[in-house]
Amino acid sequence: MLIDFIQYQLKQFDEMAARIQAVPEDYINFDSVSDFYKAEWLNDFPKGTTWAATGLDDGAEQFYAIIEYRSNFLSISCFEQIEVRYGVHGQ
Repeated sequence: MLIDFIQYQLKQFDEMAARIQAVPEDYINFDSVSDFYKAEWLNDFPKGTTWAATGLDDGAEQFYAIIEYRSNFLSISCFEQIEVRYGVHGQ
């Protein structure tokens, strides 16, 4: 039996993205960008996932992050409310 590791990792990314979308308040609670990079749940994404964040430092109350694995992405915006968007680049 062959296992398609890329498909497995895409599924892992999709499942984690769905968990965050379902209850973003459980995941998005940061005082600084540094706190985002220290978040333990980032390790639940598959190996090879990348992320970047901006905002919150220097007194900013806004936050934006992008988490990507291959062409799949999860964007998180915190302005007046939390917005979490999942998608696939090029679709």
